[in-house]
Amino acid sequence: MASIKGLFAPKDLTKGKPWKRIIEFAIPMLIGNVAQQFYNTADSIIVGRYVGDNALAAVGSAGPILHLLLVLFVGIAVGAGIMVSQYFGAKDREKLSHTIGICITLTAIASIIIMVIGPIVTRPMLQLLNTPASIINWSKDYLIIFFLGIAGFSYYNIFAGILRGLGDSLSALVFLLISTALNVVLDIIFVTRFNMGVPGVALATVIAQGISAVLSFIKLMKMKENFDLNLKMLKLNKEYALQLIKLGLPSGLTQAIFSLAMVVVQSLTNTFGEMVIAANVIIMRVDGFAMMPNFSFGSAMTTYAGQNIGAGRIDRVEEGTKQGTMIAASISAVITLILLTFGKYLMAIFTDTKELVDLSMHMMRILAVGYIAMAVTQCLSGVMRGAGDTVTPMWISLITTVGLRVPVAYGIAYLTRSPAYPTGRPESVFISLLTAWTLGAVITTFFFRRGKWRKKAIIDT
Repeated sequence: MASIKGLFAPKDLTKGKPWKRIIEFAIPMLIGNVAQQFYNTADSIIVGRYVGDNALAAVGSAGPILHLLLVLFVGIAVGAGIMVSQYFGAKDREKLSHTIGICITLTAIASIIIMVIGPIVTRPMLQLLNTPASIINWSKDYLIIFFLGIAGFSYYNIFAGILRGLGDSLSALVFLLISTALNVVLDIIFVTRFNMGVPGVALATVIAQGISAVLSFIKLMKMKENFDLNLKMLKLNKEYALQLIKLGLPSGLTQAIFSLAMVVVQSLTNTFGEMVIAANVIIMRVDGFAMMPNFSFGSAMTTYAGQNIGAGRIDRVEEGTKQGTMIAASISAVITLILLTFGKYLMAIFTDTKELVDLSMHMMRILAVGYIAMAVTQCLSGVMRGAGDTVTPMWISLITTVGLRVPVAYGIAYLTRSPAYPTGRPESVFISLLTAWTLGAVITTFFFRRGKWRKKAIIDT
């Protein structure tokens, strides 16, 4: 019983073999990230199968806007993870307690902002993106329901970030698996029994995410041997709020930049018609799963680096970086091989339309090798963030997404216009993404080796 309980307890990543600690911490996160991705994937599969390809396109068109308006929570979660991991590593109970309290308060404020702004800007943004008239109402309904129920999504992600910062990646996984199963069941009920279509899958996701948030909060309240949580800690404290914003804002802006690039490129994608939009949805869903090991190891490296820097163990950070990056790159190489060999069968899960499956697989072949480059980027960026340097990854993202991806996508589309492709070839979207991933890995490696991130810790080491 004690050993099982220990699995769900905070973990000290400053001891033991680095590669072993990183894998132990990353695996629950990987499974959890796969489960998180399954939320949207289940939506896509069910609406694609039971409603049609246009419904599939509608859910996909909502994605870029959704990501753009969720950057507030990304910033809070990243800042929280860095502060919690460093203070936990330094065994500073008071600062750890203030950090957790301020995260809860800021998340409440951010949730209210999104609930008010989201529904107002949804339709104008969809129109701005040239969303086809045949799917715009479905996309609007999906987004409005999601924004009105944003509290579940936001609090789960914040609580999960805090739990991971404390070294507990397993609890967040268990709660997410429960809510994922609930999401799938509700998807099927709302779509097949109640004929709710696209709004039904949005409602199912909101309910399931709310459940995961409640479970995560209950778990956090059972870990008070590590921190205190009372009204004093929940008050907006200027010092901790500014530190959280300072650390989290660059990461939030990074996601905002990425999301803006997605929005701009989505506008180009929409000019290619419903078939290409639907293919893009399928690719991004498969891509989401393929990218999960990279994101998981990147997040694991953030917590690992944060705790070890908090404990003054920069030697372990450097050793763990080499081992973690090598493991992540090896896993991505295997995933690339699987996608190139069996990708067509994965595409066929979403639709029976052969033309759509073939188009999706054609585009995936362009992207596949880029996952190895992203493994390097995510791991090295994760270490820099864990050390407190969130600015460098931000401007690297700015260069690769705004300065490279968007111009390359529109440039190739413009140069490949023809009677058969009046707005250009749709491959332009995926070639630009591969180019951005590859250059991002090169730039990130260069600045990681320069080593300025070593001086960014928020505590004295």
